[in-house]
Amino acid sequence: MLRTVMVRVHSIVAALLVLASWAAGSRPAGAQGTAPVGSLQIFMQGRLLGSEQATVTAAADGWVIRGTGRLAAPIDLSTTRFEMRYDREWRPISLEIDGTLRGRPLIMRTTFAGGSATTEITQAGQQTQKVDPVSADPVVLPNMFFCSYEALALRLRGITVPGELRAYIAGQAEITLRVTASGTERIQTAGRAVSATRYELTLENPGGPIQTEVWVDQDSRLLRFRVPAQGLEIAREDVAAVSSRVETMGRANDEQVRIPSAGFTLASTVSKPESAPKPPAPGKAPAYRLPAIVLVAGSGPVDRDETVAGIPVFAQLANALADAGFIVVRYDKRGVGQSGGRAESASIQDYADDVRAVVEFLRKRKDVDKERIAVVGHSEGGLVALQAAANAKTKRVKAAALLATPGTVGGELVLEQQRYLLDKLKLPDEEKQIRAELQRKIQAAVVGGTGWEGIPDAYRKQADTPWFRSFLSFDPARVMSKVEQPLLVVQAERDRQVPAPRHGQLLLDAARGRKKQPDAGLATIDGVNHLFVPAETGDVDEYALLQDKRVSPALMDALVPWLKDKLHVGAAGAGR
Repeated sequence: MLRTVMVRVHSIVAALLVLASWAAGSRPAGAQGTAPVGSLQIFMQGRLLGSEQATVTAAADGWVIRGTGRLAAPIDLSTTRFEMRYDREWRPISLEIDGTLRGRPLIMRTTFAGGSATTEITQAGQQTQKVDPVSADPVVLPNMFFCSYEALALRLRGITVPGELRAYIAGQAEITLRVTASGTERIQTAGRAVSATRYELTLENPGGPIQTEVWVDQDSRLLRFRVPAQGLEIAREDVAAVSSRVETMGRANDEQVRIPSAGFTLASTVSKPESAPKPPAPGKAPAYRLPAIVLVAGSGPVDRDETVAGIPVFAQLANALADAGFIVVRYDKRGVGQSGGRAESASIQDYADDVRAVVEFLRKRKDVDKERIAVVGHSEGGLVALQAAANAKTKRVKAAALLATPGTVGGELVLEQQRYLLDKLKLPDEEKQIRAELQRKIQAAVVGGTGWEGIPDAYRKQADTPWFRSFLSFDPARVMSKVEQPLLVVQAERDRQVPAPRHGQLLLDAARGRKKQPDAGLATIDGVNHLFVPAETGDVDEYALLQDKRVSPALMDALVPWLKDKLHVGAAGAGR
């Protein structure tokens, strides 16, 4: 949720080398003909790295996958010809690749016969050969050539879950792909709704298992491939568009609305109790009005459901709060999903202005009591909610709840997160110190605007943004002094991104130190991670492994009574 700009060139390259990737454009098994060209967008740590185009041809004698593509630095790979052939039983026949890697010609040829794969690679005039034992029908996944995974999309259709497939990393070794779970999803794009099946896979690599997600559409075309722990995502062009969103849980009386903000609109969902008052007749007052909650999402390109690793955090919260008697608004952040605006130019203050726009929208609704509106922010969204509550134009907010929200200056949190991650790596102390020092140098350059000498351009492009600058310098204690509303701080006991109890206690101390409004409380939810989902370790790389993707009911047990108290909801109901 909270983005960390870290020095990870080697780990990023390793992720791509091990995981290879994904492509689109296929036909259901048994069909003949060539599928339309599919275009994939490749993202690393939220940055567009490149794209690939692929076709899949089904003929009487087998399958042919062809593609071209371009990946920018640090990979710097251009593919002019990719061709992978299988027979009708998915036994691999041959692989041929032509391209350039870091400006040097690259030729790769692999042939399959008698239980062996023979790979010849020619680069810059140097030729190498390797022979590997392989099973009869592995999926062939050459490193960094995403078209190859189109075969996996086809073969996943109809597989028994749990199940497994074999995969050959061309020129390296064969590994096992374990399919551990599957589920159905629905993606709303600008032009149509796409039905998808999401598969959870474990890649049994020699260096350790890697958890991934593969999304396949109703025509066995690849939609999306994700490695949450590595920040790697491959998405077909239509579902990668900012206007697309995954539809998760909803209510029968949900309203889809667009809320005006600073020259654009925020695509939003309004969830209501089943017993919410019906719209009054013209000129008539409603029977009663309800208290309202604005949900404010964390950092990154998350939509209104705040879906992380397949866990729709805000969709679950909105549903539970509506059941408790509140009207709840959640929205796609500016520049995300179906909302307008530009995320790349936004700061924390800009996101707080969007909160103000949502509050004003609620105040004008006839079914909302404008004197009983609260904001609930998660992760960085807690900082945004805090800033919104402090703004003069948002004093109309009556209460604010901060869920898993940082209590230190943003720059300190980033370094804290980096130390935790480095401690998990088996690196020499000297190398850890080099990475930590570069991180501090990057942050100083972002805040000060100078000192970029010696820092790779790729890091500057990622880090030198209005959002990161505002986050690094954001001081919750300073902003807290301007907040006059009652505050509730809720922390997750196994949070590894905003560790408890330190951050929660810092926020509580700052809240209780206010002169005008010392009303503040702290609640700790045991056994849950940063997403408030039950977890063993709480580490980010565990998110995708969790079988139970439900937000803990204990969060609502802490949140709902406090909201009812501060918004003056009596035992008889929420309306008045």
